[in-house]
Amino acid sequence: MGIANPFYTEEFHGSFDLHALGDFELDEGGVLPDLQLAVATFGELNAARDNCILVPTWYSGTHAIMRDVYIGPDRVLDPSRYFIVVVNQIGNGLSSSPHNVDGAHAGANFPRVRIGDDVRAQEQLLREAFGVEELALVMGGSMGAQQTWEWAVRFPDKVRRAAAIAGTAQNTPHDFLYTGNLMAALQHDPGWNGGNYASPADVAAGLRLHGRYADVLGWSTEWFRQEGWRRTGDWGSVEEFQREMTDAYHAPMDPNALLTMGWKWQHADVARNTGGDLAAALGRIKATVYAMPISADMFFPPRDVEREIVMVPRGELRVIDSIDGHMGLLATDPGYLPQVEQHLAELLALEV
Repeated sequence: MGIANPFYTEEFHGSFDLHALGDFELDEGGVLPDLQLAVATFGELNAARDNCILVPTWYSGTHAIMRDVYIGPDRVLDPSRYFIVVVNQIGNGLSSSPHNVDGAHAGANFPRVRIGDDVRAQEQLLREAFGVEELALVMGGSMGAQQTWEWAVRFPDKVRRAAAIAGTAQNTPHDFLYTGNLMAALQHDPGWNGGNYASPADVAAGLRLHGRYADVLGWSTEWFRQEGWRRTGDWGSVEEFQREMTDAYHAPMDPNALLTMGWKWQHADVARNTGGDLAAALGRIKATVYAMPISADMFFPPRDVEREIVMVPRGELRVIDSIDGHMGLLATDPGYLPQVEQHLAELLALEV
């Protein structure tokens, strides 16, 4: 049986529509009954149906952060020019997730979901709900970048351009272990109770530790040295920053939803499409791809991204300079978004 959680509502995240895809077969086996994707759209699809931009969401995030930071009339992702579809990933709390389904798949019994499942579901959504067969751009950050890579490999004839920000096509051993620690912080809280808790409040200590682990590598050492919390939100100390920002951000989230996304993050690997051959997988890509790591990112450092982008036929490395590290995705660094906008503008201007 599901758990009511008022955090995962339009009151907190703004309007979205639920699209039913029916019973959905999963890569790991089994079926997720009546899969629902929470979708927010901006702009209008043109007559040629060739101005669609897909934006998948990242870990713990929803369409709200993409709407507030990356989309708008003063942005490259301009709804007056493009039909922008933001799809909340499976398990993120708004789409089908452990807390909002009933029956055999509720709570701790929610099935294993892979990045490939998200991408197949998104392709079905775009085709069935909007009649979109080709994307002008797929763009995402972090886990959104993992989905972007999967799109370019799995559906090479449907993607014209791709922008993968702060994310790799194949997760690394270091990142696998790091994400495992995030998950362990939740699972080691006695209140987690094997996933059979009555409320996120039962797992408050685990959620707090989970968020503080994310801070350690999410922000760079230089951000900490320069006391970046003062610039980010005018907090007077790192302790105040963690209490007022980090703890408050994670407290209402559903732990099983985070675990669903965390496992998916750990196991992201486009080489699953080619029998484990990463070069063969990336070599399938027909899109023009800009890989855009953040210079001080310790989750997905530029060296890991550079290793992959050289295998893409029409790939280019565009490093974003920011001491805010992976959390720079939130545009806390005033210099971050202008760089992203410039790269996206150049990518969208290319004839492909």
